[in-house]
Amino acid sequence: MTKTTGITWAAASARRYERQFLAMPARTGTPVADVAAAMLGVHAQVLSAAELSLGLRADGVTRADVREALWPTAPPTTPPAPPAPSPSLVKTHGPRGTVHLLPARDLPMWCGALPAVPDRTAGFPTGIRLTGEQTEQVVAAIADALDGALLTIDELGEEVVARTGPWAGDLVMPAFQTMWPRWRQVLHRAGQCGALSFGPNRGRRVTYTRPPHFTPLPPEEAARLLVRRYLYAYGPATPQHFARWLAAPPGWAQARYAELAAAGEIEEVRFEGTPAWVPAGDTAFPDTAERDGPGRGVRLLPYFDAYVVAAQPRELLFPGAAYQRALAGGQAGNFPVLLVDGVVAGVWHQRRRGRRTTVTVEPLGRLTARQERELADRAERVGAVLEAAAELVIGEVTVGAHA
Repeated sequence: MTKTTGITWAAASARRYERQFLAMPARTGTPVADVAAAMLGVHAQVLSAAELSLGLRADGVTRADVREALWPTAPPTTPPAPPAPSPSLVKTHGPRGTVHLLPARDLPMWCGALPAVPDRTAGFPTGIRLTGEQTEQVVAAIADALDGALLTIDELGEEVVARTGPWAGDLVMPAFQTMWPRWRQVLHRAGQCGALSFGPNRGRRVTYTRPPHFTPLPPEEAARLLVRRYLYAYGPATPQHFARWLAAPPGWAQARYAELAAAGEIEEVRFEGTPAWVPAGDTAFPDTAERDGPGRGVRLLPYFDAYVVAAQPRELLFPGAAYQRALAGGQAGNFPVLLVDGVVAGVWHQRRRGRRTTVTVEPLGRLTARQERELADRAERVGAVLEAAAELVIGEVTVGAHA
């Protein structure tokens, strides 16, 4: 490692790779919650993508290991049965209000920080929008109804209305060519407050439960801890980068940075010639002159992988043709991506049929023979995580962006 305050994109990428278990996967036996913590959450709107995000970063991990961390099964025993094991991962609403896998041990930080982030959206119009008092009632009702229970969305709705009043069940929210009840507008907020998480599916139906009880950190302490954790994982980064990742107002993010800088907890560096920040004293970056350094080589990352969404500046991660091919209107994550030497250099898609999956990779430039061999290994690992035999095809990806 070399100490410097003039940091290049290559050096930043190499350090991010190391801290994200992309340079070297986590050793066999590393808890998947430790990998999720290093990533600052795993986007899980598509659960198979979240399973890949974790499995590609940890030796030997498969989708079954991820699901066991989420919904652990009790070992066979004679009565009386012991309490069910606590999950190490929780599937709930995290950054940007989207579904994530979060380490259970990190919930005090997340559920202290996220509710304190000002809402950037205008919200629902008068007549539909819940008041502040109604929001508190609904979140409390959700927490009470889900404590020790596994409920579908319809079952949860019945419990919420019974605990609050008919107003919560009014069908006033337009959604997918139907109307949802009023209370559902704060479903994501209930998750961010620790009142709700996802349980295992009941057939094809989603279920909800309440995560293990915990005490959230005070909002200011939690927000400042989140900034430091973000800078450790994805720094150097500006307040604007942090705000974009969290879907927070830039002014709010700027204020958090200013507080930490005044307290000497973060420091300014030069990143590609412009000011950015890292945790105080955390200015050692890898030497990128080595051919096989930590930022080199070929990687496959799935839909909405945390690295692709959080690593900034985006125009450096998606250079040239990648900015048009691998982004959707400037939004990262809508395509699985091929990384070559720390930048996006293509897209890919996997289609499963039975116990086999076809991994189609569309490079945006010519790959060397060595890179093609490494790509074949990466595709094989995709299959292993999904518990399928993988076949690699290098060619055009015809599947469009994920919504």
